[in-house]
Amino acid sequence: MKFKSILVVALAAAVPALACAKKPKKVVEEPVEEEVALSAEECQERLSIFNESVKNKMYADAYEPWKELYSGCPGINKAIYSQGAKMIKALYQTATDPAEKERLAKLGVEMNDKRIKYFGNDPKYPTNYILGEKGLAYVEFYGDTKLTEARECLRQSVDAMGAKSKMEVLETLAEVSRKLYKQNPETMAEQFIGDYELVSTLLGAQAADENNKNAEYAAQKRDYVDELFATSGAADCAKLDEIYASAVQQNLSNLEMLQGIAKLYKRVRCTESEVYFAACEAAHKLQPTQETAAGCASMAAKKGDYEAAINYYDQAITMATVEDAMEDVADYQYNAAYYYYNNLKKYPEARKYAQASIATLNGLGLNKGQGRCYIIIGMCYAATQLYGNDAKGRILNKTVYWVAVDKFVKAKQIDPSVEAQATEFINSYSKYYPTKEERFDLPNEFTGSTYHVGGWINENTAIR
Repeated sequence: MKFKSILVVALAAAVPALACAKKPKKVVEEPVEEEVALSAEECQERLSIFNESVKNKMYADAYEPWKELYSGCPGINKAIYSQGAKMIKALYQTATDPAEKERLAKLGVEMNDKRIKYFGNDPKYPTNYILGEKGLAYVEFYGDTKLTEARECLRQSVDAMGAKSKMEVLETLAEVSRKLYKQNPETMAEQFIGDYELVSTLLGAQAADENNKNAEYAAQKRDYVDELFATSGAADCAKLDEIYASAVQQNLSNLEMLQGIAKLYKRVRCTESEVYFAACEAAHKLQPTQETAAGCASMAAKKGDYEAAINYYDQAITMATVEDAMEDVADYQYNAAYYYYNNLKKYPEARKYAQASIATLNGLGLNKGQGRCYIIIGMCYAATQLYGNDAKGRILNKTVYWVAVDKFVKAKQIDPSVEAQATEFINSYSKYYPTKEERFDLPNEFTGSTYHVGGWINENTAIR
């Protein structure tokens, strides 16, 4: 399938504004009403009446002076459009006559083109910002009947405004694109995925901006948009593979494209996909990053090369420099611990990575996730034979179950999410403690109330 989607801002190509204009390559539609000039004094008088009426939410009274301003001096003040939009919306919501509602709807959309004509060069609210307002107007006044027109205006605005896009415009673009996808999943999947990735990326940038006073709200919006995508049906891994398999192969030297695809797959948890692996591997060769290294680690583990997987995780851990990545680092450390324990049977190394994951989570003030690490350490202890296979050694080997159970107890204490699993292990391994009779046979080994388990474990534990 030919690749059409635009994944990230840096990859965004210009989107034609054909739905935002009646003629090709023309953004601004011609004004509906003929302009009849007013004198400067008349314009100021109408503007004063209009502003006062809007301020007091007397929108019916505001309409006539606004109409004269709109026709007679449309370039006098941008409040004609910014405040006029509020007025049109309020009048539309209270209108009962279908013809009147249609007239107001048309006016609510068309006035954005006139605003572009007279105020498109405004440094704070330029043409592309106004196109976002036009897209919102399409949705406000026409609902689901002009989704294509709304989407193209919104997308053109977002492509141009980037991380400066209005949050409402970003959110609405995702919602509109999802509706179009739902109407025609076969032809709109690529478009929706591209729109989603762009919106999610930009909201993420706004959320990460320390100077953005609305950063927390942007993070909430990103979560909402991610949920829209996750529940849309387009996040199916097989569907993504169908769309992006050829794209990866055709863009093996396009770093931004590859990184964008890899991020998308990670976000929707399709990290077992061969397409994801291919994108990560190609991107890692061009410019290693935390995310590409983690992707390569998953690929190596799936192929059974656990040493290589751990090596890639080490790279990912080293390259993670921002606080937001630390939860991922804790996962990488845990994964390495698991491979050392379960696949490579290298228990000291497994403990080292598990302890590192615990330290990382401690630094973030998180308990959840620590429990699984303590369970790994406990399992490593339980699998260890420290003291040989003679009669004495067989008894002393059972002391590892004391320290193993210590870890299982710690796991359930600090992380309730693993309580059931930890309790099961406690019940299982406590059966293998040295018996009273066995301890009696080795009086010099078991004195007092504590015991030191030696070797690489090197921990004190209570005799029980």
